[in-house]
Amino acid sequence: MEGSSESNSRGLNTSGVSEFLPTERMITDRSKSFSHIGHVRSLLGSHMEDNLRLDNDSIVRAFESEDVSLRQWLDIPDRSVDAFECFHVFRQIVEIVNVAHSQGIVVHNVRPSCFVMSSFNHVSFIESASCSDSGSDEESPKERTTKSQEIIRSSRKGEFQEKKQPFPMKQILAMEMSWYTSPEEDNSSSDTCASDVYRLGVLLFELFCPVSSREEKSRTMSNLRHRVLPPQILLNCPKEASFCLWLLHPEPSYRPSMSELLQSEFINEPRENLEEREAAIELRDRIEEQDLLLEFLMLIQQRKDEVAGKLRDTISLLSSDIDQVVKRQLVLKQKGNDVHSFLVSRKRIRQGVEGVATEENEDNTIDEEPKLDETLGSTLLESSRLMRNLKKLESVYFATRYRQIKAASEKPLARYYSALSSDGRTSEKSSVSNPTQQLKDPINESRQGGWIDPFLEGLCKYLTFSKLRVKADLKQGDLLNSSNLICAIGFDRDGEFFATAGVNKKIKIFECESIINDGRDIHYPVVELACRSKLSGICWNSYIKSQIASSNFEGVVQVWDVARSQLVTEMKEHEKRVWSIDIPSADPTLLASGSDDGSVKLWSINQGMSIGTIKTKANVCCVQFPSDSGRSIAFGSADHKVYYYDLRHPKLPLCTMMGHTKTVSYVRFVDSSTLVSSSTDNTLKLWDLSMSNSCVNEKPVHSFMGHTNVKNFVGLSVSDGYIATGSETNEVFVYHKAFPMPVLSYNFKTIDPVSGLEIDDASQFISSVCWRGHSSTIVAANSTGNIKILEMV
Repeated sequence: MEGSSESNSRGLNTSGVSEFLPTERMITDRSKSFSHIGHVRSLLGSHMEDNLRLDNDSIVRAFESEDVSLRQWLDIPDRSVDAFECFHVFRQIVEIVNVAHSQGIVVHNVRPSCFVMSSFNHVSFIESASCSDSGSDEESPKERTTKSQEIIRSSRKGEFQEKKQPFPMKQILAMEMSWYTSPEEDNSSSDTCASDVYRLGVLLFELFCPVSSREEKSRTMSNLRHRVLPPQILLNCPKEASFCLWLLHPEPSYRPSMSELLQSEFINEPRENLEEREAAIELRDRIEEQDLLLEFLMLIQQRKDEVAGKLRDTISLLSSDIDQVVKRQLVLKQKGNDVHSFLVSRKRIRQGVEGVATEENEDNTIDEEPKLDETLGSTLLESSRLMRNLKKLESVYFATRYRQIKAASEKPLARYYSALSSDGRTSEKSSVSNPTQQLKDPINESRQGGWIDPFLEGLCKYLTFSKLRVKADLKQGDLLNSSNLICAIGFDRDGEFFATAGVNKKIKIFECESIINDGRDIHYPVVELACRSKLSGICWNSYIKSQIASSNFEGVVQVWDVARSQLVTEMKEHEKRVWSIDIPSADPTLLASGSDDGSVKLWSINQGMSIGTIKTKANVCCVQFPSDSGRSIAFGSADHKVYYYDLRHPKLPLCTMMGHTKTVSYVRFVDSSTLVSSSTDNTLKLWDLSMSNSCVNEKPVHSFMGHTNVKNFVGLSVSDGYIATGSETNEVFVYHKAFPMPVLSYNFKTIDPVSGLEIDDASQFISSVCWRGHSSTIVAANSTGNIKILEMV
């Protein structure tokens, strides 16, 4: 034993055990012996000091570290015997026991369950029984057995490892006490240092003689009590077997003392340098750790390279787009200068001398151009709405660009939808007579700036208006009717009159300009139509100005003549409530209705009967024709889907749009190939029918979020790219089709009729909205029947 550094690797202060020791009990000396003595005293105590016992929490913490119990290590299934490794473990335990004996202390617990091993086979003593001089009082083996079992039982790691071991830990620990009990202890004699030597012999045997089953273990250890060793250890490890028998001599006086043991040929026989071997193992582990770190760093580098590649592509795309916009800007400025020069020259011819003043104005105009550019830039930066939504605008820009590049080479349904949206003969004729137009390269168009106009239009429209202003507040005289929930609002073809319908069983027609211009306390309808049932929807005929259709909760579809206040046609083929109706602008004699009976019916207004039915498996909540066609129809269903049908082939949908997670309550066409759907999942979704490569579309262009809609019908209306919807927060929200965030919103303020003060009423919600043609005016109503005419300003 040489050098204090070796003592640190083999002594007691390893594997985190020293952190449990009181600082004042730690004794350090230059020599290895005294270093071990300090550790043993701090751990086991001495005959001059009080006994020291580690508490159960310390044992648990030790087991929860990376160390493993020597007992568990010995009982590893199919453990192979490494002579150098086993001798290294045995040598460390011998040195620990020697330190204790040099202080006159009998260790007693020289058993595998009282030692732990670190990852580099460093052995530490973790369990302390009563420690005294060889002649002092001591606990009986039975008491020590009970205490050891309680300590190990408290270790959670031991219990966890027990499930994995072939030998149940509790039974093994109970038998371990009997295996490691010396013959003199069986005869009720007191423990001596020779008893610890006997236990070292048993431990040496277990190290070099692994067994594979519990029964074999029990039989082998029972034979060991009689010094009968298995043949394999006698053949494979003769020196170890001989040394083991010497330590296991039944007579204590014939066993070697610790000094004799340490001086024996077996202990001091030259062997491979264990420290070098340990260093080699540690070096190998470090190399593996470095390999792991290298692999981790290379993985990060690979991912960052991918990100950098995408970023380079993004910057390249941005640079290309900037170049395109700059070129356009220069062309437009050149055109502006040409026009300005032309006007100036004409003015000079007419006014003669005044040309000088004109020339000065021209110079001033040229000087002001940079100021104009600076003003535009500052306007964008000062726009709080733009800066607040800059990230979303950025994501929309890139999504638009990549979608257009991807779609440039694959537009399988675009031509078909174009044919559906117009007269068939005209489409065929135009496609035949204009073959060069069909061969136009859309990819080249996208690269040449085909994306600029749509995106710029959306951005300008997003920033054009700053708020919704109340133009008029419609106050009705129907104060006695408590059920004023308005389910539908609709404008006639000229935007002159609008109609309301709801649970009060009345269709009321109001003149819009009259309400805006007349500051009356109460507004009365110009026409009022009484119905038998609660109304769910209305729709004006875009061809016959005075004709309006309605649907009700009894499943009846009715057509009215407003000018004469008469019912024209009544159709009763639906079995349940009809939620929605629509009359196409392209065919004023056709009407469609969607019902809770899971059907969409097509009606001939002139015949007063259905001419076709589309059956579905769920309730139909809304129907809508494209604005320029009566050959196709879209409808939303309670199965969370939107269906698009070609009415010439009504057996199967042309396209099914899947993306909502709850009932689809409204669908509206934005244009011939784009529609928006509303659902009680708090979202609106924009669908591009021309991007559908198959019968199923699961990727909406945008998901509009900002409003709240989880259980009620809140209305949906579309005009010139603007999308209006209600919210269950009693607010009106306006979106633009180009961006997924709200453009504007307006909160219906609830006024207490008694106090006249604003109050919060969570039960109120917006129930219907409708644009006034292609204007910036919108009419909205809430669940209490409050109607407001709003304008974007």
